[in-house]
Amino acid sequence: MSKLLRIIPRFDIKNNNLIKGVNLEGLRVIGDPCEFAKKYYLEGADEMVFMDAVASLYDRNHLSEITKKISHNIFIPITVGGGIRSLDDAIIVLRGGADKIAINTAAIKNPELINQLSAYFGSQTIVLSIEAKKTNSGFEAYIDNGREKTGVNVKDWIINAQKRGCGEILLTSVDFEGTQMGIDEDLLKYIDGIVEVPLLYSGGFGDLSDINTLYKYNFVDGLVIANNLHYKKINIHDVKEYSLNVGYLMRNE
Repeated sequence: MSKLLRIIPRFDIKNNNLIKGVNLEGLRVIGDPCEFAKKYYLEGADEMVFMDAVASLYDRNHLSEITKKISHNIFIPITVGGGIRSLDDAIIVLRGGADKIAINTAAIKNPELINQLSAYFGSQTIVLSIEAKKTNSGFEAYIDNGREKTGVNVKDWIINAQKRGCGEILLTSVDFEGTQMGIDEDLLKYIDGIVEVPLLYSGGFGDLSDINTLYKYNFVDGLVIANNLHYKKINIHDVKEYSLNVGYLMRNE
């Protein structure tokens, strides 16, 4: 049965610049995120994800000005994450033009935050961001942009967060992120059968044939891409066309 796949560019931001690295490290400046966002919007992006890559250093999210500017000209859902630690932080980000907020570090340190945010805004606004790294016994959730271990098992965390009211999951394979090695199938196999909310996959997308791999995992609702788009190795139209041929349904197609 065909299902919808959302194609979602990811923007990692530092000091108002679009940046990119490998395994969430070695970050390099790419350019103006507003210009890239407009380009991807015109190409047919379904949504966009903006992550403040250094929010943990400042204990707050610094993307409000960027999202205000972007949301005036782009009319698709925008998710913003990084440094959101409280209800007040979330209000600032949403008032700045975001449609959804992504939480990671604060949620792991205080899981009750998921309950509070989903009760206040509705679960459809709350995205649980998970930065997953492989271990000898499974996968561990990391925080602080993939830098810090938590000891939290990814599978247990997904089950817990869903019960608390997260409405969506942004799952990033830190091991594959920025490598263009393909889809982290070990990670997707590991969580198969427990995902009850829409899940967006991020990390390792190398070429169009990787969509064939993704198609095997029916619980994946969105493909989040950064490297190949930012370096103009591929465009959103090509991704959508290939996805249609694989068997996915596409928005606006």
